[in-house]
Amino acid sequence: MKKMTIILYTIIILMFLPVLWAIFIEPYILTVTKITVNDPSLAGLKIVFASDFHIKPFETFRLKRIVKAINKQNADIVLLGGDYVNGHTKGHSLTIDKIAKELSKIHSKYGTYAIVGNHDGWQGKEECISELEKNNIKTLVNNNYCIDKFCIAGIDDAQTGNPDLNKALSNITKPVILLSHTPDIMPDVPYSVNLTLAGHLHGGQVRLHKALLVPSIYGDKYANGFLNDKGKKIYTTKGLGTSILPIRFNCPPEIAVITFN
Repeated sequence: MKKMTIILYTIIILMFLPVLWAIFIEPYILTVTKITVNDPSLAGLKIVFASDFHIKPFETFRLKRIVKAINKQNADIVLLGGDYVNGHTKGHSLTIDKIAKELSKIHSKYGTYAIVGNHDGWQGKEECISELEKNNIKTLVNNNYCIDKFCIAGIDDAQTGNPDLNKALSNITKPVILLSHTPDIMPDVPYSVNLTLAGHLHGGQVRLHKALLVPSIYGDKYANGFLNDKGKKIYTTKGLGTSILPIRFNCPPEIAVITFN
């Protein structure tokens, strides 16, 4: 009887271990994903891309760790893909002024450039942009900014705004990196864009052999990672936070370090 009880308790513990991991451990892991993209026109450029922060009220420690990890990469430029705040309403998130102040501590040769995501839009896009700009983070909404030998373009969020690719890419004569919160824009992205960076999908948050659920009209095509789709190049990050359910399994948070050769 005692042996059977021990076996039963062991089975119960083993059943709950993945749940405990998915809720309390993996969401707080921070990985650095390094990729190399073949593009001679951008050779030598090193980017750090981070998106989908979803910082909860008690998670200042997580934000500080992210900033520290980004700075450790010694990037030429840092690009941010939106969803800095968490949830639909402000009570579920660290306030955007505190988030922006912490993000202002990011250092790189050319500075930090950002777009906004759907959660930022739900909680107040104009306030988000104002706080980011106030903290020296250039925020792009259907416009672009050229630096040295390349340009950064950014489009508005598809759910809460009005993305305009033509406006975002207007008057660009240099290699361009496009920021879009969602990768679903890809079919409309012109071949002239050297690389698109996106987030929003969180890699599905729960992955077995692939993502179980991806909020994209294209299924898991753009779920995460680098894809060269008939000449159109995109990197979709798994992001840093969680949404809807506070869990991650086989899909740890990441910042992406992208170098060109």
